Amino acid sequence: MKFNHIHFIINPASGKEEPILSYINQTLDNTGIEWELSVTKRNFSAGEIAKALIGKTDLIAVYGGDGCVTDVAGAIQGTATPMAIIPGGTANVMAKELGVPVDAKAALELLVNGKLQLKVVDMGMVNDHLFLLRINLGIMADMVLQADRDLKDQIGQLAYGVTAVKTIAEAKPVTYRLTIDGKAVEETGVSLTVTNSGNIGIGDFALQPGISITDGWLDAILLKDASFTSLLKAAGSTLLQNETDAIKHWQCKEIIIQTDADQRFICDDSEQVAQLLHIKVVPAAIRIAVPAEI
Repeated sequence: MKFNHIHFIINPASGKEEPILSYINQTLDNTGIEWELSVTKRNFSAGEIAKALIGKTDLIAVYGGDGCVTDVAGAIQGTATPMAIIPGGTANVMAKELGVPVDAKAALELLVNGKLQLKVVDMGMVNDHLFLLRINLGIMADMVLQADRDLKDQIGQLAYGVTAVKTIAEAKPVTYRLTIDGKAVEETGVSLTVTNSGNIGIGDFALQPGISITDGWLDAILLKDASFTSLLKAAGSTLLQNETDAIKHWQCKEIIIQTDADQRFICDDSEQVAQLLHIKVVPAAIRIAVPAEI
């Protein structure tokens, strides 16, 4: 599959420091592919740029982190305009989920060698805000929120591991009143994740077995407590892709989460606050260019 016209959206504030403009020019020069480029600004988001490009290009290729990727996906979801990911962030979870090379030059090379296919993937919506990866509450959210920017620049994703030690030590259980596809459940835990994507950004490891970004379902995962035993069981479950009694796992189309007080949560990589989260799947929302299956 080849595209005659590609419009790149570049986030200059992404986590990587590399000459992406030079990479684009070198890779697409003399390929016959016409291309244009837009750069995000403080008051001109990737989503706003993408929305104006609907129907005006064969492919929108976004260079940035997962937040930028989600912003573009949300803007063009439900349209015929596809997107591609040129990983430029710290974690690049969506690229890993879809098998897109995390090396920017390798991802660009895919656009010109034709070894691509379009994959139809789901999105999620929380309180009318679209997301592509997941919603995190509790220690999974705190781990991201408290990660130091300078440390992330220096050691990448390992910064989250450093923060995790602190957030786990300070973890306090929260009572969640859940309505899962109409069924009421009350559970207490230190972390609650509602996810569209399985990949956790580390190799090919997934949060839990059976999570798919194309199945029309969301997965809700509750970590009951932050004891050493439970954390060991949860880590083992991720590594071995088996079930554990330290975690509760539901699949659903819709979930409502209510708590007694406002909770900070992470929607992909943006921080939000709410006491009630209404989350539902948006099936087959967006087409993304991925490496062709051989």
